[in-house]
Amino acid sequence: MSESETPQSHGAGAVVAFPGPVKPAAVTFDRRELSELLNLYGRMVAAGEWRDYAIDFLKDKAQFSVYRRTSEVPLYRIVKDPALAKRQGAYSIVAATGLILKRGSDLSRVLRVVDKKLSVVS
Repeated sequence: MSESETPQSHGAGAVVAFPGPVKPAAVTFDRRELSELLNLYGRMVAAGEWRDYAIDFLKDKAQFSVYRRTSEVPLYRIVKDPALAKRQGAYSIVAATGLILKRGSDLSRVLRVVDKKLSVVS
């Protein structure tokens, strides 16, 4: 860049190109959602049902997976998919077999499916 091409030499209305491609943001859980998920996880750990968890933030969805043992497949996957928010609801609980147990737009209502199983076990 020469001295005549300094950023100050551009006019006030000039558009400056952003360097490089912009990566799409990953879908994440917000603080309230994480609080609900970890609260349920804590209760299930105390009951001896769950022992481990994993959180995945992908380009199109976020997943909270819970495990009975670390070496196994997840017992449940709590999935947030904003693309389904207006149709079936952004949240769903998927069992280890791939069966969708519950879908909805309110996370606390969707989590009741697993919470009811805790009260039956106790």
